[in-house]
Amino acid sequence: MQTESQSRDVFYVSDGTAITCETIGHVVLGQFPFRANEQTFPFIESNDKLSDLIRQIELSFARNGVRPLVFFSIVVPELRERLCNAPAYCYDVLGSIVQNIKDDTHMEPVPQLQRSRSVGKDTNTYFERIAAIEYTLAHDDGVSLKGLEQADIILLGVSRSGKTPTSLYMAMQFGLRVVNYPFIADDIRALRLLPIFEMHRHKLFGLTIDAERLTEIRENRMAGSTYASNQQCQTELATVENLFRREAVPYINTSSLSVEEISARILEKSGLKRRLF
Repeated sequence: MQTESQSRDVFYVSDGTAITCETIGHVVLGQFPFRANEQTFPFIESNDKLSDLIRQIELSFARNGVRPLVFFSIVVPELRERLCNAPAYCYDVLGSIVQNIKDDTHMEPVPQLQRSRSVGKDTNTYFERIAAIEYTLAHDDGVSLKGLEQADIILLGVSRSGKTPTSLYMAMQFGLRVVNYPFIADDIRALRLLPIFEMHRHKLFGLTIDAERLTEIRENRMAGSTYASNQQCQTELATVENLFRREAVPYINTSSLSVEEISARILEKSGLKRRLF
């Protein structure tokens, strides 16, 4: 039997990508002490898809004896009503805001499926975002350092400090072209920035992490290795943080931050502007 103070099944449901539901859900659930067992269900646009989802909700309720939490954004009234009758606590992430705007403006909303990610609104910005994602993937984990003049920001840090998920989030959500580079053993021994970064200093931003958290992450990847040892993690982090301070590279500690929070703090500190789509 699942206890409410320990964990809770959480479903993010949308007729679009469900990114908004996830983002709002993460912010809200961060205020509560239970562990969230999260699942995401995008593009719930038909009764068949909704029926499959409701079966998952019913299984969760039967298995745990506790209603799961559902953060949803669905514009079709019939689908929304069916979902709200499932054995779950359902929260319409946009409902109260839409109603408030309706009341304040005295205008009726015109619901549209996938309204927040429609290509038709501006084809150019859509393809700009795709180009940013492709650029970021091509420059992940130091694979390529060509074309740095096109980068909006260059993330530096030791291996497993959160560079890749942050890079992809910033590309997907904000259309930014992000390079990320992991310091390798030679960099750490030399305690230096690569010469190629010198002309792009204004784009550099560092990520660091607590040694205990880094050890835990690396142990999950390569248990028992020198790479995952606490001593190795402490040495790498101390060296790299010293480099950041010496070279005046701004940096943040990612240990207790979600990828959304990491990205927001990078934008705030670097002065980059969000490119919203």
